[in-house]
Amino acid sequence: MKRIGIIACAVILAACGGGEQANFSEPTNRLEVVSWWVSPSEHPAFEVLLNAFKEDNSDVDVIDGTISGGGGSNVQVALAERLRAGDPPDVWQTFLGSSLRAWVDAGKIADATAVYSDDNLGPTLPPKLLEAATYKDKQWGVPTGSHRGNVLWFNMNVLRDAGVAAPGPGYTTEAFIGDLDKVAAKGKTPLCLGGKDRFTATELFENTLLGVIGPDGFSNVADDKFDWRGTQLKETLTRYGQIVSQADPSADGMTWDAAAKKLATGGCAFLSMNDSVYGELEANRAVEGRDFGYVPYPGTSGAYLAVVDTFVVSADAPDGVNAMDFLETVADPETSLAFNKVKGSVPVRNNVDVASLPAYQQQASKSLWEDKVLLSITHGELLSTGFQQGLYDAVATFVQSGNQNAFIDTLQNSVAVPVSGR
Repeated sequence: MKRIGIIACAVILAACGGGEQANFSEPTNRLEVVSWWVSPSEHPAFEVLLNAFKEDNSDVDVIDGTISGGGGSNVQVALAERLRAGDPPDVWQTFLGSSLRAWVDAGKIADATAVYSDDNLGPTLPPKLLEAATYKDKQWGVPTGSHRGNVLWFNMNVLRDAGVAAPGPGYTTEAFIGDLDKVAAKGKTPLCLGGKDRFTATELFENTLLGVIGPDGFSNVADDKFDWRGTQLKETLTRYGQIVSQADPSADGMTWDAAAKKLATGGCAFLSMNDSVYGELEANRAVEGRDFGYVPYPGTSGAYLAVVDTFVVSADAPDGVNAMDFLETVADPETSLAFNKVKGSVPVRNNVDVASLPAYQQQASKSLWEDKVLLSITHGELLSTGFQQGLYDAVATFVQSGNQNAFIDTLQNSVAVPVSGR
């Protein structure tokens, strides 16, 4: 799911050149779309988009450019090499916010404003997501849907066997840590974690941070006013250390979707990750309300931490007409509903009726439209890819050492961060 090869981003941007103008006037009979969606729920969802495009463009040879491995980093490396060689794919996957702006500043993606105008897309989006898709008074990519990042998933059978009540509204961090201890005391694995994909530990940290500082504190992070050596950070690390210490001993060798499968099949009690997990639970035939449940991550009720997959068109797309038509397909309300139903995410258009979606997705959609929408640090939406890299490194350092100063120093040495609030 939400995976980005951050180290490769620097390679990509170093390889970038050229501008935003390209000849999109000559139709062709091919289209290449690159994604990192390979899991049992992700790739069928991607195929929904490809098949919807094929229905209206039967004469076009659609190339599925999905690249597996490396938690998504292999996509970024391959993309960097192709951009350097002047051989870009027509369309590729990224995220809104800072990630999107980086592509614009590098001059590597085409203006998609016409798609927004043709489909009246802008007025149907949550204002925060429209803002994140807009840069220099233009729109630059079309979102497929939104995943909620701040979710805590649990296996109801494992909790029942451990004598732990299923979490409900108002579930606190203290209760969560206590329940992890109770599950461990019964000889069960308290917390699944797909540690082979580095973003998972960072998502867990980000959720814990949000639970401590709240949405207003997240605004301070966005405005470079958060004290990355202060008491709130230290409280976050204390809580995070208690939680991550209960992670599956096999976490380092497990991908995020393998961790989701382990939760689905009763191999652990809890998992905190964005709701790509929902699609995997469904793919593994776990039943909502019988086998698994969910609550907002402790302390984050009223917030929706958005992780928004977005497709962009190369400024030098060899099949630019088809590429823009593909974005039109992504924006189509009917296609959006079909895609998100498989993916486990929710449509971002308010003119898509979500009544046919399962209960979880209906409540996630409600949260998207009613709660405070925040952009993710983990997925390069809120802050720069440089900060994102620094945070990944700092989290990895802390998980290995348990040393709060090591976290702070690693982050401070990676990027310039405030040492006191201002």
